[in-house]
Amino acid sequence: MFSTKGRYALRVMIDLAQQNPDEYVPLKDIAERQDISKKYLEIIVKDLVRGKLIAGVSGKGGGYKLTKSPEEYSVGQIIELLEGSIAPVACLAKDAKKCPREEVCKTLPMWTEFYELEKDFFFNKKLSDLVNS
Repeated sequence: MFSTKGRYALRVMIDLAQQNPDEYVPLKDIAERQDISKKYLEIIVKDLVRGKLIAGVSGKGGGYKLTKSPEEYSVGQIIELLEGSIAPVACLAKDAKKCPREEVCKTLPMWTEFYELEKDFFFNKKLSDLVNS
């Protein structure tokens, strides 16, 4: 299950994609449109800036904007930045240590198949798909 942090990050990214790409959008405007607390959004946008998915500027005329076009972002990229690995089991996560039961695990093929479906779905779905739906 995805947390509000990941779901709200998608909403922020969609909101920014719907704005003028050359202008910085104040966080208070996003918070009002998305009906999300500005304080909670501050945490989310900090992670999005750290991950270089958005750029932020302080002061008058400041705010946030996308660093790329909506077609260049995958939903999977956004979710994994905020949620961490979407792998259904620890042994399939990036940088996982080799499981000592890998050779005899009867469920690993099922988890691997599910993970491939999940990755294909989220990483092939683009931010622009959500904006245009």
